[in-house]
Amino acid sequence: MSAHKKQEVKRITTHQLQEMKNRGEKIAMLTAYDYSMAKIIDQSGIDVILVGDSASNVMAGNETTLPITLDQMIYHATSVVKAVKRALVVVDIPFGYYQGSSGEALRSSIRIMKESGAHAVKMEGGSEVKDSVLRILSAGVPVMGHLGLTPQSIYKFGTYSVRAKEAEEAAKLLEDAKLLEECGCFGLVLEKIPAELAKKVSAAVKIPVIGIGAGPEVDGQVLVMQDMLGITKEFKPRFLRRYADLNAVITGAVNKYVEDVKARAFPNEEEKY
Repeated sequence: MSAHKKQEVKRITTHQLQEMKNRGEKIAMLTAYDYSMAKIIDQSGIDVILVGDSASNVMAGNETTLPITLDQMIYHATSVVKAVKRALVVVDIPFGYYQGSSGEALRSSIRIMKESGAHAVKMEGGSEVKDSVLRILSAGVPVMGHLGLTPQSIYKFGTYSVRAKEAEEAAKLLEDAKLLEECGCFGLVLEKIPAELAKKVSAAVKIPVIGIGAGPEVDGQVLVMQDMLGITKEFKPRFLRRYADLNAVITGAVNKYVEDVKARAFPNEEEKY
């Protein structure tokens, strides 16, 4: 009993993620944006919680991740951190808050860490963000990289299709992965790239590689919680496995509540004071 309790409150660190890769244990990562959901998935034993800029889509209803602000990301991160006792909490630096200069990137990272209490930041890009990565790391802030499909660059690429299918882009991605490792990133997300390339990257770097639409031969997986729980319906990429149909569950519950209120069946005699 005491051993189980000790295991429950054990905090996941970047060092432990590295040890997990070293011994071949897969890393489970999910997004969360609010206290209630973060508490549930943390208690379920998730290793890493990503406060993703996907909040722009699933929480704010925006078409892309671009509109979300640093203040909004800090708000979501603060809510999540309050709920978490075990998982490592990583926060996306949103679009426009690190691309301008390494100084801006550092200021954004420090705000995230100080104001939310999060454990690390994540940023998209390879060689083009090298200076920012180094500057953030110099302040003692852990950084996770993100290569492949980089949603903040959607207007540059013009599509959400699979990245790095051509040899030139694949070679750059592999170089960027090695560069991010050399800079000192503790981990790397690979999004929507060929499985064979993801396998090659994971073998080429010592740091943990987390995939989303990058096949099984990486060190862990990440999904957007609203997608894997079946809350969102419109998003149907090949890589997404829905582990529940909460859209149907919630719709059914709300329909029944409305019906009971209209029929004066709620509240009943036992539910009043």
